[in-house]
Amino acid sequence: MNGRRGRRTGTHPEAGFWYAVPMHTASALLLLSAALAYPPAPRGTVVDGYFGREVADPYRWMEDLGSAEVKSWVEAENAVTSGYLKELPQREAIRKRLTELWNFPRTEVPVRAAGQLFYRRNAGLQKQSVLYRAPAAEVLDPNTLSPDGSVAMDQWKVSPDAHWLVYSTAPGGSDVRDLHLRDLRTGRDSARAVPHVKFSSVSWTRDSKGFFYGRFKGTEGSAAFAAANTFHQLWYHSTAEAVPDRLVFERPQNPNDVVRGEASDDGRWLFLASAGGTTNNRLWIADLGDPKHPRLDASAQTVAAEEDAIHRPLGVAGGRLYLYTTYQALNGRVVSAAIGDPDRTHWKTVIAETREPISEALLVRGRLVVMRLLDVQSRLQLFDLQGKPAGEVKLPEPGSVFNLRAKSGDRDFFFEFTSFLRPRTVYRYDLVRATLEPFHPPTSPFDSARYETRQLFYRSKDGSRVPLFVTSRKGLALDRSHPTLLYGYGGFDIPVQPAYSASIAGWLELGGVYAVANLRGGSEYGEAWHRAGMREKKQNVFDDFIAAAEFLQREGYTSAERLAISGRSNGGLLIGAVTNQRPELFGVALPAVGVMDMLRYQKFTGGGLWVEEYGSSDDAAALPALLAYSPLHNLKPGVCYPATLVTTADRDDRVVPSHSFKYAATLQAAQGCARPTLIRVETAGSHGYRPTDRIIAEVADLWAFALANLQPGPR
Repeated sequence: MNGRRGRRTGTHPEAGFWYAVPMHTASALLLLSAALAYPPAPRGTVVDGYFGREVADPYRWMEDLGSAEVKSWVEAENAVTSGYLKELPQREAIRKRLTELWNFPRTEVPVRAAGQLFYRRNAGLQKQSVLYRAPAAEVLDPNTLSPDGSVAMDQWKVSPDAHWLVYSTAPGGSDVRDLHLRDLRTGRDSARAVPHVKFSSVSWTRDSKGFFYGRFKGTEGSAAFAAANTFHQLWYHSTAEAVPDRLVFERPQNPNDVVRGEASDDGRWLFLASAGGTTNNRLWIADLGDPKHPRLDASAQTVAAEEDAIHRPLGVAGGRLYLYTTYQALNGRVVSAAIGDPDRTHWKTVIAETREPISEALLVRGRLVVMRLLDVQSRLQLFDLQGKPAGEVKLPEPGSVFNLRAKSGDRDFFFEFTSFLRPRTVYRYDLVRATLEPFHPPTSPFDSARYETRQLFYRSKDGSRVPLFVTSRKGLALDRSHPTLLYGYGGFDIPVQPAYSASIAGWLELGGVYAVANLRGGSEYGEAWHRAGMREKKQNVFDDFIAAAEFLQREGYTSAERLAISGRSNGGLLIGAVTNQRPELFGVALPAVGVMDMLRYQKFTGGGLWVEEYGSSDDAAALPALLAYSPLHNLKPGVCYPATLVTTADRDDRVVPSHSFKYAATLQAAQGCARPTLIRVETAGSHGYRPTDRIIAEVADLWAFALANLQPGPR
């Protein structure tokens, strides 16, 4: 989820939502909830066997996403949800204020090609950001591709000579995308697009005559919406229209692997990787020879034959390959390797592992730029190629660095810096002058001076020390009266770092408190922190989140009746699991695009890649843990669950919407009190994409729903 200042919703200058809502509102909403009539959801008779256990799946029919029955049910559910949301007080006022908070220019991290800078920028409320060439020449406006924003442009890559642009289009932001080739001298697209690519990077050869991309075997002609994916391949596409695409690399002996190819900035080397999961990978390197005439048939030499760690190439310098790895270093290190030597014991450590995990690294102009996390906040350090410290980039304040970016020969590098109260700002660091300066700094309408962020620490169930960021207005009275939103993720080696969001700015202005728990399963403290929250240890993630909720209540920030919880994707799974385990601890639950069916997730789209993280019901040893927490399978009839608004999208092909459909239908049948349990299905949207206006509308619905169902504090 993006924006200073603002008129308040009440008459008092620091008034929150509850000062603006009539006293009778809560009881009126209770009556409205009691009157809800959910659409019929027929229960089928499907029963699956898992190693001697029988598990019913009465809503299996909801997996047929194209069926008339599913479409009818979704339309009926959306109608009920829309009718409920229309009656909520402040909904329209929240939407208007969020629109104001979003409405400021913001620029993404630029890239350099042929000495020119290219970047995306949004004027404020544009549905999608526009691609520019510095200083401000428009290159491609994706808003012209679909005025309603229903076709997303996500990926783009300019050729080294700045002659060509590759860009992707995807209906609803689907993971299945078409690649288009545009001649930047004429502004016209090639007639030959590359259809149906998925899980693909794009990398140009140095001669600018073609690029590498990834696709699943056989998808040249079609791509089924929720089909299983096997035999990922790396291909080369020529800018010459008469030249057919060429297969470059594949792993047929590992049909579930996803492959990737990235050419070095100087055009000499091609880095090849494969992964059967979402964290670790194997790595090869191929010598393309003369960058002006690259050899696409160059043989791949092994760098790391085992998929037991992260192996991320940084570049070649002085005849040696530099890479970031977690091999024999759970917090990461930078090593150099002799090209052609596959023995990892011969690697030379350049930057050693420390207690502060490495999150990103970059090789530029003979320097290594390393971003470490110190209690989830960024440090940006410089080293020479022998690992000798060469300074540290002084950041504007405690916060987060994202998207380190440069070409290996550049004299500078760019990155984004942000915090909970500072909008994402692009900075340029000059390696020669050792200076840091903002690039198109934003000016948002949110008055951050009224608020503060505290980093706190609490103990989880097993005694583990877990960080918690709490952002609120200054001088907050710890009297348990404040509507509070607790967010978590806890998975896939992803750290949840401080970052600004206009939606959270809106929540703060409404008088809310925003808390982020850095749960195990992420990489806030390196790979060990990740492993402590995966597979059979997944319950640690839920325990960490539950302990965060108890801490907020114990310390006086909020109470159970005033606590809303939120998470997306793997975080949606988190919300479903903890509301099952401790329903009395939360007033509102907002699970978004969640993985809710832990027995069948691996059967759809990219789900097979998550087995490394979760384990699979196809494995007898993994089944008990999955059954113990699967959100769908642990709902109990007659329990009073929190007021819940499930959100998903009809074109989500990452976590297919049937997860949310089955969960919502089961929850509605199980709910043991008058609290609403609704589902909101975005049309022409996907797992992570909405045009700006639809993001604002969805967040307005979430905040209005949450505040309407959290009991007011003392007046």
